[in-house]
Amino acid sequence: MQHYEDLTVGDQETFGHREVTREEILTFARQYDPQWFHTDPDRAASESPYGSVIASGWHTAAMTMRLLVDNVLSEAATVGAKGVDDLRWPTPVRPGDTLSCHNEVIEKTPEHPKRGLVRARTETYNQDDELVFTMEGLVMYLRRGE
Repeated sequence: MQHYEDLTVGDQETFGHREVTREEILTFARQYDPQWFHTDPDRAASESPYGSVIASGWHTAAMTMRLLVDNVLSEAATVGAKGVDDLRWPTPVRPGDTLSCHNEVIEKTPEHPKRGLVRARTETYNQDDELVFTMEGLVMYLRRGE
């Protein structure tokens, strides 16, 4: 289990491979972000600047979160987050894309005897190494209390 003291500013890792399907893009968008360029494949193909449906940015954020939990946070002594800064979607995610993430610890702040705050920059890329999502998470890690 990775605690606050185990992390160092500059720590980096790359992880995950998640294929994005057309059906999951449509399902997520219909429920949470029903804009036509996310939900209507025919109209998106003919009228949007993207040429097809694209994933909602919130869907991209959710897929990134799943990659983080599966590959980083499930083995960490985290107790939630205080927020996210600098959320960006520079390139749309499309059906058939495969996503992976890069995570870097950029700042640590000891907030309390029992926990510290870790600022981590997360970048998500598609199979062509195009940046599709970035954020800076403010994650609370438990301290060992030694």
